[in-house]
Amino acid sequence: MRVTAPAEWPTTADEAVAMQDELRPSVVTKNLGTAEFRTVAGLDSAYHDNGAVAAAAVVLDSATLEPVETVVAHGTVTFPYVPGLLAFRELPTTVAALEKLSTTPDLLVCDGQGLAHPRQFGLACHLGVLTGVPTIGVAKSVWGDYTEPGRERGATSDITIDGRVVGRVLRTRTEVKPLFVSVGHLIDLDTACTQVLALTPHYRQPETTRRADQLCRQALRDATGA
Repeated sequence: MRVTAPAEWPTTADEAVAMQDELRPSVVTKNLGTAEFRTVAGLDSAYHDNGAVAAAAVVLDSATLEPVETVVAHGTVTFPYVPGLLAFRELPTTVAALEKLSTTPDLLVCDGQGLAHPRQFGLACHLGVLTGVPTIGVAKSVWGDYTEPGRERGATSDITIDGRVVGRVLRTRTEVKPLFVSVGHLIDLDTACTQVLALTPHYRQPETTRRADQLCRQALRDATGA
């Protein structure tokens, strides 16, 4: 898979914020195609206390949710922990994993934020712009304001920041905590939520995220012996 990555990643918070500000205008919040996604990739990373990181990309057939391709990349975290800039701890190794894919998925699903981010440019937006592939952010926590949606599967409510809708609270399992969905790039919010529901037939988390999480955790254990 081809990714347009920078020659050098930011090493300071000021550099990272500047990169977010530079790339934010490139985000497209609508579907530019038919919104038919035959393959969907889940992305996730696992970390060790020594700074080691393993990033996984798991591509599934959207109709069967069966694996099409899986890859892992290993790296070392060098960027400091800064709220709102967590993407820069994941981006280098995640991009390395995506570059190992032999095919380009039709949709990327990130375990993180898209527009529902203090600068409206979370991990999903960043990866969407770098890859040119429709991308969704699906997070377990939220930036912004919202009201609790209904208790049934499929219930939603808006996430807002300064009065602007930046995402949607989506309950994927009845009587279970909801997820927080936001656009990353090249997709609209309605389509994003439809895709997340399709990826959660049995569990709270999308199958893409569940399998990427399992893969990167196992890869990290194998690499560190922990």
